[in-house]
Amino acid sequence: MTKILNKANFSALIFAIAIVLASIALSYAYMERNKGGNISVTGLGEADFTSDLIVWDGNFTKENTDLKVGSTDLEADRKIIEKYLLDKGIKKADMVFSAVSIREKTNEKYTAEGRFIGSDFEGFILTQSVQISSQEVEKVELLSRSISELLSQGIRFYSIDPRYYYTKLADLKIKLISEATEDARLRAEKISEKSGGDLGKLISAQMGIFQITGQNSAEEYSWGGTFNTANKEKSANITMKLTYEVE
Repeated sequence: MTKILNKANFSALIFAIAIVLASIALSYAYMERNKGGNISVTGLGEADFTSDLIVWDGNFTKENTDLKVGSTDLEADRKIIEKYLLDKGIKKADMVFSAVSIREKTNEKYTAEGRFIGSDFEGFILTQSVQISSQEVEKVELLSRSISELLSQGIRFYSIDPRYYYTKLADLKIKLISEATEDARLRAEKISEKSGGDLGKLISAQMGIFQITGQNSAEEYSWGGTFNTANKEKSANITMKLTYEVE
């Protein structure tokens, strides 16, 4: 009886040892399988900023059946507009007047059946534009809203909404890339730490698309990158995808 029990105990012991060895072998195989693996993480760099350059355009027109008279009248308007801008504190170096564009104004004629039968010449439309580019953002902003004062002088001036830019955009982009890279590295360290591994060398770094949107706007990002010019207050962000070895 004792021999039978001893034999049973021996068999159980062998079975238990086999289970332990199998577990060790599986654990080792799992570790070997994951050894030398990679981890990819994405970091974000973002910042709010205020535009420091404004670009504002407007145009003015004159109509006349005599091209020479129309040109003279348009030049008179140009001089009035230039003086108005200078009086408002705009530097002459910040304003650029375009060449004059000329097109004929016609009245097309049709029969009662809708067939085109020709057109009557009604005169010339002469148009010239002016662009102001300045770092005095608030001054030009105010001017763009009060330009209707020229209407009282008989000038047909059409204002276009200002566009806003940032002259230090290259420096900001470098700063955000650095922040996004650091954010990605910290994320990778935490992930490898939680998984019980060690972060190895950097294999690759891939920069995302630079996005600039208006602050508190509903603008959506685009695959080609968003570049907002409508808002003075903007937000910028960029992502960096890093791939590391895991030891």
